[in-house]
Amino acid sequence: MALREPKSMDECVYYTKRVFANDGKAVVWVFKEKCTKCGKALMGKPRDPKTGKAKIRAKEYACPECNFIIEKAEYEDTLTANIQYVCPKCKNKGEVQIPFKRKKTHFFDEIKKKKVSADALVFNCEKCDEKIIITKKMK
Repeated sequence: MALREPKSMDECVYYTKRVFANDGKAVVWVFKEKCTKCGKALMGKPRDPKTGKAKIRAKEYACPECNFIIEKAEYEDTLTANIQYVCPKCKNKGEVQIPFKRKKTHFFDEIKKKKVSADALVFNCEKCDEKIIITKKMK
């Protein structure tokens, strides 16, 4: 299927590289979408007028061309996550596209040695159907 990889982080809403046990790994990226109102520019976080940098904790996305504003949750639900992975169970290399919707998931945390729950992107290996979980990074 050959997914298009980002040329820079400026065209991504989300990007992460994760390493799992047993030589498994995943790279996930989510491209910004064009403005639904004008269709000219990519939607992004609003910029600080003094510094020109994006406000990373903003609860909305804005179009730099027409200043159209959309809520963060509403915008992120329309996006698609692109994933390149190596399955930790069968070592299959694969690519998959899934909706960028995090779900509350229960799993066993190897570091804490107990079951925990977190928001995560969940998908299955194309070959062995192993459930692969990419959690939201916690602080």
